[in-house]
Amino acid sequence: MLTVEGDEMGRLADWVLGHRRIVVLTWLALAVVGGVLAPTTIDRLGFDFSTPGQPAYEANQAIVEQFGTGGGVDPLAVTVALPEGSSIAENREELAAVVDRLRQPGWRVASPLDEGTAAEVLAAEGTAVVLVWPPAVEGPAPYAAALPQLEGALQGVTVAGVEPVVTGTPLLAEGGGEERPIIVEIAFGAGGAIVVLVLVFGSLLALVPLLVAAVAITTTFLLVLALTTVTDVSFIVQYLVGLIGLGVAIDYSLLVVMRWREERAAGADDLTAVRTAMTTAGRAVVFSGVTVAISLLTLVVLPLPFLRTVGFGGLFIPLVSVLVALTLLPVVLASAGRRLEWPRREARGSESRTWRRIGTTVVRHRWVSAVLATALLLLLASPVLGIRLGSPQVSAIATGSSPAATAFQELTGDGLPAGLVRPVEVLTGDRTAAVERLSEVEGVAGVLAPEGEAWQAGGTGLVDVVLADDPSSMAGREALTAVRAAADELPGTRVGGTAAGDADSVEAIYGNAWWVLPLVVVITFALLAPALRSIWLPVKALLLNVVSIAAAYGMTVWIWQEGNLTDTLFGASATGTLTFWVPVAAFSFLFGLSMDYEVFILSRIREGRDAGMSTDEATVHGVAYTGRLVTSAALILFLAFVALSTVPVVDVKIFATTLALGILLDATVVRGVLTPALVAVLGDVNWWWPFDRPRHLPAHAAPRHGAPRHAHARSTRA
Repeated sequence: MLTVEGDEMGRLADWVLGHRRIVVLTWLALAVVGGVLAPTTIDRLGFDFSTPGQPAYEANQAIVEQFGTGGGVDPLAVTVALPEGSSIAENREELAAVVDRLRQPGWRVASPLDEGTAAEVLAAEGTAVVLVWPPAVEGPAPYAAALPQLEGALQGVTVAGVEPVVTGTPLLAEGGGEERPIIVEIAFGAGGAIVVLVLVFGSLLALVPLLVAAVAITTTFLLVLALTTVTDVSFIVQYLVGLIGLGVAIDYSLLVVMRWREERAAGADDLTAVRTAMTTAGRAVVFSGVTVAISLLTLVVLPLPFLRTVGFGGLFIPLVSVLVALTLLPVVLASAGRRLEWPRREARGSESRTWRRIGTTVVRHRWVSAVLATALLLLLASPVLGIRLGSPQVSAIATGSSPAATAFQELTGDGLPAGLVRPVEVLTGDRTAAVERLSEVEGVAGVLAPEGEAWQAGGTGLVDVVLADDPSSMAGREALTAVRAAADELPGTRVGGTAAGDADSVEAIYGNAWWVLPLVVVITFALLAPALRSIWLPVKALLLNVVSIAAAYGMTVWIWQEGNLTDTLFGASATGTLTFWVPVAAFSFLFGLSMDYEVFILSRIREGRDAGMSTDEATVHGVAYTGRLVTSAALILFLAFVALSTVPVVDVKIFATTLALGILLDATVVRGVLTPALVAVLGDVNWWWPFDRPRHLPAHAAPRHGAPRHAHARSTRA
């Protein structure tokens, strides 16, 4: 069990201040090396979302091993616009020329001209589609090597004078724009942060949290580079390090710097102010950072490799930020803090009159505040009851006016099935029986079973089942389940494809890992209870976290899955589902980040209580001294997540939306209203701690209620 006493933090402060040159040079070296090698780190990140051991994954591996194409990568769709009122037969010769160009060595092709293929799912009045499975490569663009070859093959080929257009989920998922470096999103987030920090500090001191964040981010990238030498690390980690790292490091810096300013305003000299800030705010930083790290255990223990690497990468973020905030930051404050107060030379305390009024109002009307805040959160959380997990529907990523998006919109508009670009791949020893059985399944538009070596080898073959609806829609999910059940009736038949892989991923995360949440809750309680010397404060904090995160989920479902405000905010349509990894990843980060604010507030309330205040007075005191800190820190994180939402990947946008809404709700409704209201409601019950020994505070440690607080009257309990 982790305990950090004020004396230990004081000794750390003394050591750091006594070895300033070593501290600065060490962090400078790590930051420079990490910054220089950051591009290398990013280049080494992977795009593998595999689920080893799951049925669809194993089927996809067998498909790729035997045929060299498909499996876990959807096909490209070459769309051909037919003259109005004409049929396939009338354009057969020109269409055959297109198909012949696409039959490259090692490529798999299904066209409406093939024998054994349900032509009606590949052709409609006005449109014909040829599905092409080239060999895929690792990376964000699986057909990066094949696309130039395909485009070259189609060069100069037309049908009724119109050139074919290539679409498909691999192209649509790229967002229709050029890939941009993570530094762009970091710059957006940092720009928002500097505005908030300038408003908070009104001096050059605003640059100090950004300095801490820069050192923490570059050092974390260095650790991620080391991690890539032993395992594949997901590309998602770069966004977490860059943007969550920015917010977390600034949060921790704000807590320490604002406490340092408060001590100076109370008359302490620079070194004493640094030491007191370390023994109070620094202790809260340790607990907050460790709590964030513990919440990421949710990802580390899950049976999905890419989520494990996200968890490990995420673990580095708070831990490095804590180390920088507790070592480099005290040196900067002690050495240059007073000079950085320019142009505001007079130190200002941390108490906010606005937040004191808010705290007083909430405590006075505790029951009304608690009931209204809870009702609001439950209302916002209600859409989560209809949550569906998988991949976004293709229509959600086929937005905009790019050729690929327009082609998909036209083929579905002409009546072709929405599931065409995400067919279910079926590996079987009896193709005839598979076609016959699977064609009968409700919700199946047709089965593709062309002849040729690209489709049959070694006594087994492939058929592709086209669902009438998008596999991520409710109807499509039901049809997929029925296809898998029908395939189980055929001996030696295995079902793969991306849709089946999504279903298995959902089961792997949420079906077999139910014990992860209780594990994180128990560990967090064991950490917070002795830190706050209370049984009920941690219980309350954990319950509020669950309600807060549920509300964030509910709003994300309402926006993305149901399509409310999606077009207005993101220029996208309803996804129909939430990306399967978003809820668990968002939980891991929101649980820890939300607990940050809870620890900040409760630590200050506990400090007031230890100084002799009543519960009501200590609650108002805690809100008054942390309200501005929490709202400023939350606003910075919110802006970082807004920057994250500009990444041209729908999955990342959904993730960023969940995080942004979670932080916004948590810092306002939960920590600004519900937390102080419930502390006031519980009264003396908050402080029940059966293991506490009688504590004899010095006479000067308990200021008179309402009297000015002096520097020497600080409690070392955060």
